[in-house]
Amino acid sequence: MNCDAVIREISGYLDGELDLTRKQDLELHLTTCTECTLIIDQTKMTVELFCNEEPVELPQDVRSRLHEALLRKIKQTGD
Repeated sequence: MNCDAVIREISGYLDGELDLTRKQDLELHLTTCTECTLIIDQTKMTVELFCNEEPVELPQDVRSRLHEALLRKIKQTGD
């Protein structure tokens, strides 16, 4: 598994929805990739922090910038 795959699987991993093989592949990647480990840890902490809060609708411009930033990150890690 590479960084792009970790980003795509983050939600399923944190929600415990990955099959055993996929979960093991992701966790193996995390043993050698500090960037992905940081992303997983930060995402998990963010979810835990806000899990009891009401959803907040992001403004369209913020959602667009976030989406673009994630796409750039995915393209960078794929090189």
